Amino acid sequence: MALYEHVFLARQDLAQAQVDALAETATKIVEDNQGKVVKTETWGLRSLAYKIAKNRKAHYVMLEIDAPAGVVAELERQTQINEDIIRYMTVKVDALESGPTVMMRKSDRGERDGRRGDRGDRPDRDGPRGDRPRRDFDGE
Repeated sequence: MALYEHVFLARQDLAQAQVDALAETATKIVEDNQGKVVKTETWGLRSLAYKIAKNRKAHYVMLEIDAPAGVVAELERQTQINEDIIRYMTVKVDALESGPTVMMRKSDRGERDGRRGDRGDRPDRDGPRGDRPRRDFDGE
């Protein structure tokens, strides 16, 4: 059987219990068709890069699946019908990730202090710039 990662985005106005029910429904579809859901991760309510169907945020859920291709086709068909799911994506992978995914590991996330403060691409705004000659406005 092939290995897949299936991620779906649920509407922002759903309660966490409803999002969990959507994940359970997806799990049931896979298991009814001789597949197996290895792991389910709920990534929580996150902001979207742009509005999707009047939603600025969405609940993210990822399922790691070990199943034949027909199961994935049925899962995507059922997902497409559901009005509570605004986007989904299924990717075939060579191996499933052991342990928590990158989205769940806080230690791997970069420190945000490095983004602000010292920027190498911008000149120092407090002092003079060394690459320009100094101008004298005294008429000299």
